[in-house]
Amino acid sequence: MSFLNIGRYRLGWWGFGVALGAALTYVVYSFVGTFVFGVFIYYATRPIYRRVRRVIRQPSLAAAVSLLALTLPAFLLVAYALSIVLNQLRRYAGDGTGLVSTLPFVDSALIRNVADPATLLELDPTEYLTGDGIASALASLGSAADTVAFLGVGAIHLFVMFALAFYLLRDGSRLSRWSVNRFGDNRGLLRSYGEAVDRDFKAIFFGNILNAVFTGTIGVLVYSVLNVYAPAGVAIPAAALVGLLAGVASLVPMVGMKLVYVPVAAYLGVASLLSDPNTLWFVAVFTIVSFVVVDTIPDLLLRPYVSGRSLHVGSLMIAYTLGPLLFGWYGIFLGPMLLVTIIHFSRTVLPELMTADPVRPFAVDPGTFAPSDGLDDATAEDAAGGAGD
Repeated sequence: MSFLNIGRYRLGWWGFGVALGAALTYVVYSFVGTFVFGVFIYYATRPIYRRVRRVIRQPSLAAAVSLLALTLPAFLLVAYALSIVLNQLRRYAGDGTGLVSTLPFVDSALIRNVADPATLLELDPTEYLTGDGIASALASLGSAADTVAFLGVGAIHLFVMFALAFYLLRDGSRLSRWSVNRFGDNRGLLRSYGEAVDRDFKAIFFGNILNAVFTGTIGVLVYSVLNVYAPAGVAIPAAALVGLLAGVASLVPMVGMKLVYVPVAAYLGVASLLSDPNTLWFVAVFTIVSFVVVDTIPDLLLRPYVSGRSLHVGSLMIAYTLGPLLFGWYGIFLGPMLLVTIIHFSRTVLPELMTADPVRPFAVDPGTFAPSDGLDDATAEDAAGGAGD
């Protein structure tokens, strides 16, 4: 009878745990893109956060400074570059997709002006600071209920992304220690698996994908501005799209974005020779700017932070390709994440599971949850070399 009572007791708790797990899975599944992008923001900000911690010792303030003062402006710059690309797509496609017209709160003329660097360079801010201009803007905002709803949903997703990144920055090392102590084994299997996954996540997110995002953003802005000063007949064709493709091509090993800007430079050279050889200076400027500003500088800035990775280049390229096709826009993040977790499970965990030796958990020492030497997490990580650095 006692055994039956214990069995019912444990069965009830297992049922409750399964229900909680199902609820958590549903929430993550419903907002998987938001959570995946939040993880990307965390890995993109973590090297910055660890250096900010050397100046700002309070972890919450250091995380907030890293995200709000550094990452958020970069995020807004990327969003502006995407608006330029969408505006150019709309122009070349004639808005046949209805992407802009389906949003009732969008003023197409305003979008064209804001997403056009040439217009911004000629912009007179005092034109919009008149009483009539302010009254018109307030009236437009007051009548755009759909705008409020749309921006509200977007703000919630953005808040969740940055909140997830914030707490991972501040409490990530503590969560890692708790997980290892609670669910680890006496051979360090969970620790080895976690460190390998973390190392490759950093190489993928802070190395490959962040480099592609920054390269694409720089390419969109630089090529759009260059086109403002391009001579007649030698303009960069679809400048914003060329910059975006350069960022995507940076994911290709060895050659990278040269797959994009070298053929474009050749095309501009031929067009210049056929129209006016005196315009070859613009071709030279395009080539130099592409090599120095778009290609070399982002690579030099990010390379010192990227450690060597153990992933096969071909499998990584397949993950980059199939991820967006299977999952949508966030697949470029989720595809490599699945690849990393599967590969390291096969390398680290599966051989242990195939052996006859049991994977026994060890006891938790309560002293591990409190700092023993008065050092904070960042100092301890720096002293140990940092598993992710």
